[in-house]
Amino acid sequence: MRRFQVVLLVLVGMLVSCQRDPSAALHRLFEEEWAFRLQEFPLYATSVGYHAYNDRLGSVTEADQARRAEVYRSFLERLQAIDRSALSEADRINYDIFRYQVEDNLAQFEFKAYLIPFTSETGFHTSFAGLPNRVPLNTVQDYENYIKRLRAWPEYVRQHIELMRKGLELGMTQPQVVLEGFESTMSAHVVDAPEKSVFYRPFQRFPSTLPEPERARLEREGRAAVMEAVVPGYRELYDFFVNTYLPNARQSIAASELPNGRAYYEQRVRYYTTTDMKIEEIHQLGLQEVKRIRAEMEQIIRDVGFTGDFAGFLHFLRTAPQFYADTPEDLLKEACYIAKRMDGKLPSLFRTLPRLPYGVAPVPAHLAPKYTAGRYVGPPYGSKEPGYYWVNTYNLKSRPLYNLEALTLHEAVPGHHLQNALAREMENVPNFRRFNYISAFGEGWGLYSEWLGLEAGFYTDPYSNFGRLTYEMWRACRLVVDTGMHALGWTRQRAMDYLARNTALPLHEIRTEIDRYISWPGQALAYKIGELQIKELRREAEQALGQAFDVREFHDVVLRNGAIPLSTLREVVRAYIESKRKNS
Repeated sequence: MRRFQVVLLVLVGMLVSCQRDPSAALHRLFEEEWAFRLQEFPLYATSVGYHAYNDRLGSVTEADQARRAEVYRSFLERLQAIDRSALSEADRINYDIFRYQVEDNLAQFEFKAYLIPFTSETGFHTSFAGLPNRVPLNTVQDYENYIKRLRAWPEYVRQHIELMRKGLELGMTQPQVVLEGFESTMSAHVVDAPEKSVFYRPFQRFPSTLPEPERARLEREGRAAVMEAVVPGYRELYDFFVNTYLPNARQSIAASELPNGRAYYEQRVRYYTTTDMKIEEIHQLGLQEVKRIRAEMEQIIRDVGFTGDFAGFLHFLRTAPQFYADTPEDLLKEACYIAKRMDGKLPSLFRTLPRLPYGVAPVPAHLAPKYTAGRYVGPPYGSKEPGYYWVNTYNLKSRPLYNLEALTLHEAVPGHHLQNALAREMENVPNFRRFNYISAFGEGWGLYSEWLGLEAGFYTDPYSNFGRLTYEMWRACRLVVDTGMHALGWTRQRAMDYLARNTALPLHEIRTEIDRYISWPGQALAYKIGELQIKELRREAEQALGQAFDVREFHDVVLRNGAIPLSTLREVVRAYIESKRKNS
């Protein structure tokens, strides 16, 4: 009874404090959660420039998952005790994003999503393979921290294996069909000499400031850590995956077939779209968008004088040598040229540009076979690295040049690099906002950026414009096939056939994409939902402001708060419109 009274008094005290100064209470909560997050997730801490935990990997046992969930429940209770209506506009945005993150952390625990620690493309083990490029390596202490992390790898692997064993018991696994070839992401690191390992590279070239005797010692310890810890850890993971996980993974593909699967998929839809749209509503929206885009594609086919049908035109695009680079270098050079052309257009579209530059590089070889066509990869916070636009140069016959303008504008500029680099420069926001990513906003902006290329003078070649449309069609098809496979009984083959019939995507990419949607439920919905919302808000601003509309100003308004839920974006844009009208 006494304990209950003490807890009640604490809660009453918290409520009174929140009522007196809700903003102060909100920011105390942010600070406490941030400190907890950094301590619990050392790899994340390193990535955001906090280096107190650079010597550890963290712990991911079921007990850890449960303990963290209890802490996040207390964070949510404290948040709900704060009167949102009493906050400033900036703090209402902070409140909404924080709630979005905390509620998802709790949902992930309740649905036991932590039992599936990878998709068909990436996982904890592929992220670890990027460690040499994502940690500071300037001092002796930096190298010693790095070696400690290498030594901690086997235990980290075993903890994940235990989670996956539990997943096998409960039926909480990736579908077997999407995992073909995935073992290569593990076997690539089972080497017979340290020189063949990506983890050994930091010991082959030391900073000039490191004393020679220390270099020799660190090289010896690094060599030993690679061969005694890293390689055995990956070998153990590979053996478990090949001999135990893969043979016993589930045969079904639908998220709704998982334990409590329908509710899980509905939660994933809400999380990735930041809307309350129903599954069937999204499916129908996708069908409508597919029909609209198909009409535009058919017009281009007529304009270029092609005499066959739609399927024949797609076959032509997939097989004609003129649409494919001869070498990986040629593909990279073409991507660089497109990106540089767009760099020159940015001042006409944006008032505010980021300071951080970006580079163009191939997708790492150990990821490429199962990886998407391209992706933006931001640098660790506080590092000396730029952002990178990765271009997949694996299997060149599946990387058509007619898609490259759309891909580049999405992943580099004015898409993800511009968006993320600007978010890093936000001032006077809580730390969790600086590194926040909301797919409906971020991927919606990426797809909007592809369309924005029309205003910037791209897609003058009809085949490239068809590539833009096939990318838009691709995202519209995602609304259909993601909901179809995960909730409406579609098979994997039906989804692949649907994507093949409606887009000019190469068949290899269609397989990897469908497997990605299967292994990552709901994420594919973010792109089209977000893009349509940004376009709708732009039309609203254009109609309301008339001659006073400034596209550069509009883009700054959309991007100035970083990634935010779509409902929050509507509030921000409409407040801007109202303010602009009053002052015009």
